[in-house]
Amino acid sequence: MNDLTALDKKLNRDELDYLDGLIRSWDLLADLSFADLLLCVPEADAPLSAYTVVAHVRPTTSRSIYRTKMEGTVFKPGERPFLDQARKTLESIDGGLLSQTNVERIRTLCVPVNFNGKAIAVLSRDFSPDDQRVAGELEMTYFSLFRKLGIMISQGKYPFKETQAETEFTPRVSDGVIELDAKGYVRFASPNSVSVLSRLKVDQVEGKRLGVEELNCESIPLIFSTQRPQSDEISLGGQTVTLKGIPLIEQAEMTGALLLIRDISELRRRDNLIRSKDSTIAEIHHRVKNNLQTISSLLHLQSRRLVAEEAQEAINDSVRRIRSIAVVHEILSHNPETSICFDDVIKPLVRLLSEGLTSPEMTIDFKIEGDTIAFPSSETTVLAVILNELLQNTIQHGFKDSLSQEKPEVRIHFGATDDTFQITVTDNGRGLPETFDEKNFGLGLTIVRNLIETDLGGNVKLSPNDPTGTVARIRIPKLGEDSAH
Repeated sequence: MNDLTALDKKLNRDELDYLDGLIRSWDLLADLSFADLLLCVPEADAPLSAYTVVAHVRPTTSRSIYRTKMEGTVFKPGERPFLDQARKTLESIDGGLLSQTNVERIRTLCVPVNFNGKAIAVLSRDFSPDDQRVAGELEMTYFSLFRKLGIMISQGKYPFKETQAETEFTPRVSDGVIELDAKGYVRFASPNSVSVLSRLKVDQVEGKRLGVEELNCESIPLIFSTQRPQSDEISLGGQTVTLKGIPLIEQAEMTGALLLIRDISELRRRDNLIRSKDSTIAEIHHRVKNNLQTISSLLHLQSRRLVAEEAQEAINDSVRRIRSIAVVHEILSHNPETSICFDDVIKPLVRLLSEGLTSPEMTIDFKIEGDTIAFPSSETTVLAVILNELLQNTIQHGFKDSLSQEKPEVRIHFGATDDTFQITVTDNGRGLPETFDEKNFGLGLTIVRNLIETDLGGNVKLSPNDPTGTVARIRIPKLGEDSAH
């Protein structure tokens, strides 16, 4: 967690971005140090200053000593003098034991965050010495790596610029840690990293050069040649691991590198299965769309053979309904997501209706307004049919022999509240007939009402528009789905 928003008056944009980069990469620091980390920003440049905790991270490798949220905590001037000392000297200060705390004992190590020669914040490593287990080789190596990264922070060399955002595949300390010396030889490999490498048929790595003698990959040598972090994904023998390497630099000299390694074989297999499933679903939607278009073409051919005008009109209405459903399946064939931006549906739907029902003698201006809403894909087909019926009804009846002097216009407005989707279709046509009965709709409006009430759990209301025309208001509960604004 972090709260940098209140610092815009104390720090400039570059300084805020630097702190944000540190926060985005400091889970590694907390895990290596077996301690809570507090990012403390001074209130003033004076030798003694108050400090505000703007971010706090807990380790996954040990117990957190803070049970409550620390962001927003203010340390009064002199309450933590080691923060002032680290800020003044631009060197890490082992603060020893703190007594002004709400737990029995806290030991602290303060690391100045150096940006362009100035300590814009101080990183406080806080832990309880009473909870520390006897340090073995692993614990000593991890803390040594934290110390080296702390030196880089105090010298303005960490975090690195353009830090990549972590993903679900990014390795962490608990996955596996390898330390390389200045020449790229393995100095230390944690038990988890040894297990990961053994799955790649790489054994006995200590004393060997990873990326050259073992685990042939270009990213590890690049860490040393570029002195920049590198990430890689390696697949061998059906196993896949992800690798993240960080150069360790003191002054201008590279002293080694820290590697994090993680076995993501199962995650990759799952990812491939999901992609395969998405491809299969997309292919099904594509075939359904083609089948629907074939049916609509057959119905269209049949309508041309009919003599009765009413039968022709009924067939043509069915063709338009089928095509409106085909539009949704066409979009679903390219978009496997669980929700669909309805702009992608309504625009081709309007185009289909405009081409099929308007003429040079009667052109209608369609306007789509309001929020860009993502509907659940399960509801999109029903909504497409509903809007097809409303718009078709508007074109066929609202503007037939209309006495309005205005240019024919239909507005489709989308809106949303926390729990409701709202769709309004407004026209400036002839309006509702005097004999209009809310309980006895025609076929098209009956379809609309049944779909809205039965399939979507919503409601629809038709009313006169001022000065002329009709307004159809649809309200649909979200059922836990989110809209995209």
